[in-house]
Amino acid sequence: MSPRRRAPNPLRGRSLRIRLVLLTSTVLCAVCAAMALTTVLVQRAHLLDDLDQRVRDAVERTQGGVRSRAGSATDLSFLSERGQPAGTVAARLADGRVTAAEVVAADGRRTALSAAQRAALSGITADGTPHTRTVPGLGAYRVAAVSGDGAPVLAGLPMDDVQDTVHELVVTEAVIATVGLAVAGCLCAVLIRHQLRPLGRVAATAVEVACASLDRGEVTGLPRVPARDTDPATETGQVGAALNHLIDRVESALAGRRRSEDRVRRFLADASHELRTPLASIAGYAELMVRGTARIEPRLAWRRVSAQSARMTGLVEDLLLLARLDEGRPLLEEELDLATLVAEAVWDARAAGDDHDWQLALRLDEPATVTGDPDRLTQVLANLLANARVHTPSGTRITVVVEATRACCVIRVRDDGPGIPPDLLPSVFERFTRADTSRSRTPGESGGSGLGLAIAAAITQAHGGHIGVESEPGRTEITVTLPYAAGDRSTPPAAHTTPMPA
Repeated sequence: MSPRRRAPNPLRGRSLRIRLVLLTSTVLCAVCAAMALTTVLVQRAHLLDDLDQRVRDAVERTQGGVRSRAGSATDLSFLSERGQPAGTVAARLADGRVTAAEVVAADGRRTALSAAQRAALSGITADGTPHTRTVPGLGAYRVAAVSGDGAPVLAGLPMDDVQDTVHELVVTEAVIATVGLAVAGCLCAVLIRHQLRPLGRVAATAVEVACASLDRGEVTGLPRVPARDTDPATETGQVGAALNHLIDRVESALAGRRRSEDRVRRFLADASHELRTPLASIAGYAELMVRGTARIEPRLAWRRVSAQSARMTGLVEDLLLLARLDEGRPLLEEELDLATLVAEAVWDARAAGDDHDWQLALRLDEPATVTGDPDRLTQVLANLLANARVHTPSGTRITVVVEATRACCVIRVRDDGPGIPPDLLPSVFERFTRADTSRSRTPGESGGSGLGLAIAAAITQAHGGHIGVESEPGRTEITVTLPYAAGDRSTPPAAHTTPMPA
């Protein structure tokens, strides 16, 4: 025997958990990066606005210093005054070129700019708009030029503070984001692992069910997802509840299949037993006639052979009828007056059993018109009446009621006999069901095959109806409900009860 293959576990290797953690970390990284970039850009914009304002103030001071001092076109002596921040650059312009430029050192002294440094400041329009220039040896500067009433001048302030602040902000946010992402990743991993535990238990239950032997025997007691994992408020709980429902359906289907197989086996055994009895009788009489024994007359033997053949033929015809009904073969469809059909069936039953008290009651609020096969419906009535007659003692009252309402037509066959045993009621309409030891038989009646009520139930269902039974000592009632035929109905005469004449 080959070893049983174990169903694969969808969570094996923790791949789902890893993917969820990576996805969560990626989303967190994207969010943190967006927030950090936004913060840096906003902070840099604020710092540049502040620096630009200081640059404009420096340009105004430079222009004022030039106006207040009479000197050559290269005079920048006003930079020696107090209030000039370290790193301030001032220049005088002529035709867009820098004619003189100096920078205030950290100790307050002025240092002239080289030609290369002056060239880096050339080409700035004297409209007061701040510009960013990189001065060799000094770094990045924010500069602006104005002309005003006097000679054009230029002033600038270093951007080192802005760049250092932005750099520190970037480093700080990177450190905070790294630590935050590490903590968030750990928390997400723990949370996701905790949240996936119910899903792992659901998967384990599914694997256990998949490994069960569902192809043989009656399967019961399959594992279920624990109740704590079937909370409908969560997605995992919905999966667990759905899996439990599926397992319930599987168990129900397997139990139904087992019951169906048991019924088939019991049916074959009963059918074989019923057919074996007449066949044995026919074979016995045939052997007696072949031997020519004088213990039995040939004419009597032939009569018994014919009787057993008829019994066997009737049994086979009943089985064929049940098979055709099981296959769903269509029946004849004619509009029938159910009251007339029932009345004729009661008259026939009275002729066969005049030792019973037969009653017919018509309670018609609507015309009792149905669509169906007249022969089959007559067979239903004949089987029900024969069942009531055969299984009740002489003198039993048998009442047949026909009811017609706006909803449906109902036939009730009621007797006051000994009743049906309670343990037999659930299976009374199954094939080969008999309770001869529990209910009286009319003397001289031959044993039935136990197919009468089964045929009645099958024909009723084929007509779209329903059959049911209620029984207790002293009262047994079988109810047949049939749908109406299409068409208008008028109000019939009042209900009345008709006793069958003696």
